[in-house]
Amino acid sequence: MTDRITLTGISARGRHGVLDWEKQLGQPFVADVVLEVDLARPGESDDLAHTVNYAAVAAEVVEVLSGEPLDLIEAVAERVARRGLAYPLVEAVEVTVHKPDAPVGVPFTDVSVHVRRERDTPVVVALGANLGDVQETLEAAVRAVGDLEGVRVDTVSPLVETDPVGGPEQPAYLNAVLLAHTRLAPHRLLASLHRIEAAHGRTRETRWGARTLDLDLIQYGDPDVGTDVVSDDPGLMLPHPRAAERAFVLTPWLRADPEARLRVAPGEVADVARLLAATDADGVRPGPEWSAPW
Repeated sequence: MTDRITLTGISARGRHGVLDWEKQLGQPFVADVVLEVDLARPGESDDLAHTVNYAAVAAEVVEVLSGEPLDLIEAVAERVARRGLAYPLVEAVEVTVHKPDAPVGVPFTDVSVHVRRERDTPVVVALGANLGDVQETLEAAVRAVGDLEGVRVDTVSPLVETDPVGGPEQPAYLNAVLLAHTRLAPHRLLASLHRIEAAHGRTRETRWGARTLDLDLIQYGDPDVGTDVVSDDPGLMLPHPRAAERAFVLTPWLRADPEARLRVAPGEVADVARLLAATDADGVRPGPEWSAPW
């Protein structure tokens, strides 16, 4: 990632330090923050919603600098970095915290610490296909997702064979789910999945029609700790709006992670096992074995 938003010299008075007088009297602290963000989309759209509001980031940095007293500026830098990564579009953050009046005991110009932290977000991706050499395509897709810079595939479910749901008459599908961790922001990850689809001849001409490859981003983040992204943007619906009703997603997902959970409404997270029990799974059956273990 080469796109960055940089905030330099954010200052506030804080009470960080190991000495009693530092906690009582306070002193100035300065932070420099570099946010790695994909700026191509906001560059085209000129829409603040497509980027990171750096005024909001600056206010949070001041809140940390002037807030709860900590002993070490290393801890201050860590808290600032966490605040930065809480913005879904931020893929990595670099933080430098300066303590220009630190009690060093000798003449000096500045004391600072520098940390870099990258996003490492759990994601769920559903795979499906019913045209061509389906199993070979799905295996190639799993490899392609794993080869994406900033993506680490953790687990791939067994294959299931699925009767088509809706749409025109068409062959049965093979479906699977992969669990991964990523540093990519949601839009960047989804765009990468679409490029993999396109490389395998995917077109979007008929809704629910046959396809050479389908890669759906089902969930981004952990709903149990509130880090999952919820979006009603037509270009990025999260969590996937129909995942809770699709046995061909829930079945392999549960086999990949028996403890899987999905946000089904604001403030409501459900066990995937419970969701699957409430769906009609008659059209889902075991599929062939993968040709190689993942």
